[in-house]
Amino acid sequence: MKYAAGMIDIHSHILYGLDDGARDRDISLAMLKLAAETGTTDIVATPHSDGNYEYQPALIDERIQELNEATGNHPRIHRGCDFHLSIDNVQAALIDHTPYTINGLNYLLVEFAEYFIPPSTETILQQFTERGIIPVITHPERNQVLQNSTPRLEKWIESGCLLQVTAQSLTDRFGREAQTATWSWLRKGMVHVLANESASMPSDVGTRYQTRRRTPLLPSALRACCAGRSRRRRRSRRVLPWPADSTRAPSAGPDVVGRALTNIWSAP
Repeated sequence: MKYAAGMIDIHSHILYGLDDGARDRDISLAMLKLAAETGTTDIVATPHSDGNYEYQPALIDERIQELNEATGNHPRIHRGCDFHLSIDNVQAALIDHTPYTINGLNYLLVEFAEYFIPPSTETILQQFTERGIIPVITHPERNQVLQNSTPRLEKWIESGCLLQVTAQSLTDRFGREAQTATWSWLRKGMVHVLANESASMPSDVGTRYQTRRRTPLLPSALRACCAGRSRRRRRSRRVLPWPADSTRAPSAGPDVVGRALTNIWSAP
C-alpha cells in the first residue's frame, strides 16, 4: 500500500516508561519504525501531565534524544505534553509554558477527562490565549460532555483554540457518538488537526483499557476510512463524505492532517 508522505502527528505516547504508552524501549522503537514506514516524518511525544503521572521535562528530553539517535531522526521526535487543567499545571504554565508546549513554543495540547469539564475551563483558556498560548483541545469527540456541546466548542475556537480529533474516531472505534460528533464538526469546518495519539503496537494491546488500542498508523487510518476498507465502515449504513483519494477535509476548511500546520514549529 502506498502511503501519503510528509505526515505530522502532534499527539503520541511513544516515549517508554513515562506514562501509559510504550512500556519499554523496544516498543518505542517499533512504534517509531511503523510510523516512519507509513509516511510520518515528524511526531510529537506528548506524555501525560496529570494526577497519575509525573511530568519530567529533563527525562523527556533525554528519551527524545536517545530515540532520535536510534532511529536516525526517522521520524523526527519533538517534545510536547498531554496537559490536564489541574491547579498546579495551570499555575506552572502561566508562569512558564515552555516545558509543556510543542517544542517550547505556543501550541499547548489540552486534554480533558472523558466525563467532565472543569467549571473554570473558559477562564483558563482565556488566560492562556491572552498570554499567546494556543490551546489545542485534544479528542473532544471522546468527552461525553463535549460530544453534545458544539456551540461551546465554537466559542472556544472563536477565542483562539484549535480542535484535534483522533484518527480512529472517523470510524466507530470509540463509539457511534464520538464518530457522529467527529463528522459533524468536520462538515462545519471546526476540526484543525487529526492526530493518531499512538500508545501501543498491535501486538502490545494486552489487557490494558480500550484507548490503548491506538497504533502509529495515521496515514493508513485516514485512507482506510476514506476508501471504505474499514470493516466497521462496511458494516455501517452511514456514508462517510471523505474523498477516497484525498486527505483533506470535505469542505473548504483546514487540512486536518497535521502536515498543514507547518507553523506549529514556530511562533505564530
